[in-house]
Amino acid sequence: MIREAASNVRKDFAEALNRVAFGGERIILHRRGKDVAVLVPMGDLELLEEIEDILDSREAALRIANPNEAPIPYERVRKELDLG
Repeated sequence: MIREAASNVRKDFAEALNRVAFGGERIILHRRGKDVAVLVPMGDLELLEEIEDILDSREAALRIANPNEAPIPYERVRKELDLG
């Protein structure tokens, strides 16, 4: 993975976007030495979302299989997910 200053990528964003979209590169963006974001190809994002879905499904199956576990209040879930 390539690590670049966000300010450098901003100067030629189209070039960085092409490297990611067509070259399959992953670019870690940093500001003042601190990593703040990553540009990844859509395929990588789709894979990450698929992994999240699998993990969520496994967690749901475990919760359903063990109904004696204390439920999580709806209000707490809304707050944790920042749904207002």
